[in-house]
Parts: sequence; structure tokens; C-alpha cells
Amino acid sequence: MARKPRPQTPAPATATKPTSPSPHSNRQLLVLGVAQAVGFFAGAVLGRGLGMLLGLDAFAPEGYSGRAIAGIALIGLGGGAGVQAARLWYIRRHGDPKV
Repeated sequence: MARKPRPQTPAPATATKPTSPSPHSNRQLLVLGVAQAVGFFAGAVLGRGLGMLLGLDAFAPEGYSGRAIAGIALIGLGGGAGVQAARLWYIRRHGDPKV
């Protein structure tokens, strides 16, 4: 008994569409990356400073106490806020890169 050939299924519509080039140049995306790195570092330093002012030393010699964990959390929150601030600055200046 001979097998019937399978009907060919068309490729999905997304596979046939050409990808559009990014509206942002490599230089602009480099600016975004550097701005986010600087924002992360500055935010983390500010978070560390705020933690020190509040008595929450992330690098306390007694180890991972509750106060040290709170200090670490402030550093992380500061770094994240710095990245978001840098991203908002970039979006206002160049538009959303949708990366």
C-alpha cells in the first residue's frame, strides 16, 4: 500500500516577515548601556549611604543579621532605582528602544 504524501503546511506569518532594523543606532544603545551601568553604581552607592545613615550596615562584622540584610536590600533597591532612572532618561531623550 502506497503512502499518501503529507500536505505542506504554510510557514507561520511571523517567519515570512522581514525583521525591521532597530531605529536606534549602536552608538545610542551603547549610551543606554553605559547610562544604566552608571545609574546602577550611583544608586547602589546612594543606597549604601542611606543604609549607613539609618544604621543598616550591609558589611557589618557580625555577619548576616537583620540590620545587615536590610542594608543589602537598600543597596539593591538603590541600584535598581538608578537603572530605571537611567532608562527613563534615555527614553525621554531617544525614545523607547524596545530591547
